[in-house]
Amino acid sequence: MAVVDCELEKELKQFDETKAGVKGLVDAGVTKLPRMFRHPPESLPSPNQNNGVDSNLQVPVIDLKDVDICERRKEIINDLRKAAEEWGFFQIVNHGIPNAVMDKVLKGVRGFHELPQEAKEEWYSRDFKKKVNFFSNGELKVSTPADWRDTLSCKVLEDECNFEAIPEVCREEIREYMKYIVQVQEKLSKLFSEALGLDSDYLENLRCFKSRSLACHYYPVCPEPHLTLGGTRHSDLGFLTLLLQDSGGLQILHDNVWIDVPPVERALLTNLADMLQIVTNGKFKSVEHRVLMPATLEPRTSIACFVGTDDLQKPYGPIKELISEDNPAIYKEVLFGEYMNRYKL
Repeated sequence: MAVVDCELEKELKQFDETKAGVKGLVDAGVTKLPRMFRHPPESLPSPNQNNGVDSNLQVPVIDLKDVDICERRKEIINDLRKAAEEWGFFQIVNHGIPNAVMDKVLKGVRGFHELPQEAKEEWYSRDFKKKVNFFSNGELKVSTPADWRDTLSCKVLEDECNFEAIPEVCREEIREYMKYIVQVQEKLSKLFSEALGLDSDYLENLRCFKSRSLACHYYPVCPEPHLTLGGTRHSDLGFLTLLLQDSGGLQILHDNVWIDVPPVERALLTNLADMLQIVTNGKFKSVEHRVLMPATLEPRTSIACFVGTDDLQKPYGPIKELISEDNPAIYKEVLFGEYMNRYKL
């Protein structure tokens, strides 16, 4: 067993030292899935999953059109509250981001990942304190199968100077996209506050939705997709995630059943993260999800915007207005920075 572990450790080290990521394996013509990417059968979808009525379940779609009209706003808030309590995931349409902006940012991110290796390797780093770094898998460990995915991470995007560190091939596309994401997050901050029965600026004053970072994922075509995952089962650790995706593969765990979440045209997939579950005392759900590797001839691109606080030392716990004798606090306060350190984005 020790010999096998040493061999796998060597495979991980050699893979990382190429600085080419999973795309480098594909470019090298790999036809069999390397052992480091093989996931145990219990982590992979079973052939019989989602049969019967559960296969028809769909993540809610919330239309933000006319959100500032009083009666329409009430409907949207009710829909959002129900989705947050029952699903933890929902698709939003009419969010205000132009189609061309979404198309260009997906194309720009894909363009970065499809650059020649020598043009990308200057960004390859496992120093996750960098504002921008390119890597494959947050951690490469013998004990944990790797995911079939490369990532360009762009952090602290509320600071304009950090955009200059982003690769030129996608810099302006990301800059333009984030202008609109700011508007979406501000809109959702008010809607979530109102859905909780609080003043519309409550979550803004808590600084819950102040920081923005991107994980620009690229899932190359896989030679044996049934043996691996594009993203291992997890929940997100911040407050909110806004996902733009160009094709399917995402699944969420709903009532103990894995549900496919195919993209809705021009929609942003929104999911609540752990910190929002904590501050709402469990009223809103942070739900586990994973990414499958469908058998396809085209790579998949997705852009996850992680929304959090800009104060890493701020303690967060259940909102006092939501706590009562009948609804006691079920979470302790936690420092945002310490909580986020559990996971490398």
